[in-house]
Amino acid sequence: MNMDKALTLIADNIGRIDDYPKPGIIFRDITPLLAHAEAFAACIDVLAQRYREQGITQVCGIEARGFIFASALAYRIGAGFVPLRKPGKLPRQTYSRQYALEYGDDELQVHRDALTTADKVVVIDDLLATGGTALAAAQLVQDCGAQLQELAFIITLNDLPGVSKLAQAGLPSYTLCRF
Repeated sequence: MNMDKALTLIADNIGRIDDYPKPGIIFRDITPLLAHAEAFAACIDVLAQRYREQGITQVCGIEARGFIFASALAYRIGAGFVPLRKPGKLPRQTYSRQYALEYGDDELQVHRDALTTADKVVVIDDLLATGGTALAAAQLVQDCGAQLQELAFIITLNDLPGVSKLAQAGLPSYTLCRF
């Protein structure tokens, strides 16, 4: 399948729910994408095409929906998978980074020994909105001493500041669909 057709298939299978979780918000729902075998495969294929020849050794997925895409991509390109988790989910020593959300604060953690200075990493999440989670994820990769190749997203919301926050921090990013 060519790139344009794949990206159209992916975008066409992302749901739109108006006024959720509150009035004025347009929620982008990835569950139809996940349920559509061809669209989900196209999503992983496009990401694999981008990262297969970049020497990626580890794919980090941001909890929870990022796990879905990151683990499939890691398998497809022959890399390891490293989960970036919410507090209290990892049993060994961790690095932690707090970040601001639209509705409060949160935190991500990674095992201190999950990545090494020899690792070349791509971080995957389903959605880039304000950029707080993505910045925390990038900092965790850097805390481990690994090289961050890129932050990748299935969806970027253009009317929120995520892309500009990442650019201001000098962090490269890639997205499949923009709304």
